[in-house]
Amino acid sequence: MSADPNLIDRLERLAAALERMAPPSAPPIDFTLAEAFVWQTGPEAFIPVPHVSRQPLALLKGIERAADQLLDNTLRFAKGFPANNALLWGARGMGKSSLVKAAHAEVRQRLEKKPGRDDLKLVEIHREDIDSLPRCLFHMRPAPHRFIVFCDDLSFDHDDTSYKSLKAVLDGGIEGRPENVLFYATSNRRHLMPRHMMENERSTAINPSEAVEEKVSLSDRFGLWLGFHNGSQDQYLEMIRGYAKHYKLAIADDELVRDSLEWATTRGGRSGRVAWQYIQDLAGRLSVKLG
Repeated sequence: MSADPNLIDRLERLAAALERMAPPSAPPIDFTLAEAFVWQTGPEAFIPVPHVSRQPLALLKGIERAADQLLDNTLRFAKGFPANNALLWGARGMGKSSLVKAAHAEVRQRLEKKPGRDDLKLVEIHREDIDSLPRCLFHMRPAPHRFIVFCDDLSFDHDDTSYKSLKAVLDGGIEGRPENVLFYATSNRRHLMPRHMMENERSTAINPSEAVEEKVSLSDRFGLWLGFHNGSQDQYLEMIRGYAKHYKLAIADDELVRDSLEWATTRGGRSGRVAWQYIQDLAGRLSVKLG
């Protein structure tokens, strides 16, 4: 029994039309293009970052203990040994995100002379894209590199359910967390949710102890907790002097101290962010480029 030529022709045209309608296959991801990337969800892509905005680890003053712990954890991971996901929490402007970026650079520099190493990549995922984290990790799993996935200023509101995607990733799910991926997050909240929200749910729930357990337990999935607290005046001046020396800013020490303390008073704080903002202002007044 011979096939109807008209039917075959129609089927071939239908198949061709479906092929044209199908989205083009995604190009292979080349993680050798850069040392850092930003994860993009629509369309899915890793955007290379040609120059990471960061400070040398030695310039981050007042957080030495946290720096040593994070550096050690990152170094173990880069060498292929067990390491923990890390939550950096605490006071604003005290160098949490700066430490993540500086530790990444420091580890890459230390391992640069080691033959046969797997490169360590830094991938930033935005807070609003957390629910796409499983897809992000799907692309990393087969890669020969090791990845630190970094989310800055992570927190969750009352009706936000995207934390479940993160919990599944930290727990590993049925596949387990990719052996070549580690997750670092910074937050102003130790439990990643506002205190008033926790207290409200406890007061209105039938079982208060279980009302917030699911969300609070998210922070327990991080094996390494690093706390950051407001800096003292001495720590603030140590930051200022370190920056001024590093960038060769020509100013007498007594004037530097007086000027920087006045700056901190007007800003209402002595954080690392305030110190850096002062240095930027001072460098501009002295016509010195920072870089």
